[in-house]
Amino acid sequence: MEGALIAAVVLAAATVFGLVRRRRDGVLRARRGDGAVAEVLGADELGAALGEKATLVQFSSAFCAPCRATRRTLGEVAGMVEGVAHVEIDAEARLELVRRLNVIRTPTVLVLDAAGRVVRRASGAPRKADVIAALGQAIP
Repeated sequence: MEGALIAAVVLAAATVFGLVRRRRDGVLRARRGDGAVAEVLGADELGAALGEKATLVQFSSAFCAPCRATRRTLGEVAGMVEGVAHVEIDAEARLELVRRLNVIRTPTVLVLDAAGRVVRRASGAPRKADVIAALGQAIP
């Protein structure tokens, strides 16, 4: 009887964790409003020029299947919106930047404004509509 109770508790905890993770995966969140100075990234750190209006930065790894879908989504959005650039960064090759920005998993997407300030962030593959909405807040 005790074993069945333990199994039920573990199953319930795993289910809750899975539901929370599914709900948060790929959601573009505003940077924390804790009064901290926004992270700013320049073209030299990214290895590519910033977009005139905004930049979509994607941290990827070689064997990441969601990274391919994210690359396609961000590329399409950057092609649709004038002045928006898409920069993909290999997380394994840029560990110092990964640590500084606290990138825990791939894909991680950052939305930068024209000055290079991080205004939105997502862990996981974001939906196209969410990326377009995030750009609406990054572009004045």
